[in-house]
Amino acid sequence: MHASVLAILDFLEHIGIPHEVCSIEQKTFLPGLRLKRGVLQIDAEKLLYPGDILHEAGHLAVCEPTERHMMSDDVYKSGRNQNWMQGEEMAAIAWSVAASRFIGLPLDVVFHPHGYKGASDHFIKIFSEGEAFGTPLLKAWDMVDPDLGFPFMKCWLRELSWY
Repeated sequence: MHASVLAILDFLEHIGIPHEVCSIEQKTFLPGLRLKRGVLQIDAEKLLYPGDILHEAGHLAVCEPTERHMMSDDVYKSGRNQNWMQGEEMAAIAWSVAASRFIGLPLDVVFHPHGYKGASDHFIKIFSEGEAFGTPLLKAWDMVDPDLGFPFMKCWLRELSWY
């Protein structure tokens, strides 16, 4: 297994994101990754980009705590409120940036050239300059360290529910 994958898996274990390395037979949104009832499944043989693990873990980390156990497959087809989902998508991206910085991985691991609809270089630039989209939600959910600011996290799993 690639060194960055091992570092990411150690991080997920450390922060308590449920995950398992297993074989995934069905087609998935991202190769080698699947959310199944709140567990991030990782098929190391099919995984193309290690940073995608952090993005999918970010979805688990920032979703409503009461709904985390229900996250499965394509999170956008889950029947959840689509306005909330758009905010959570931005927060998951910001979360994955904070996680990559914590682990010590460069941003191009998360923002690889084959993801983010061709905007990877732009995302690297704006997150390299400091805070960007998604960080206001992480702050509102009391996840960012108030003294150090983004990308330093106070907690890695959202605990605050907005309803």
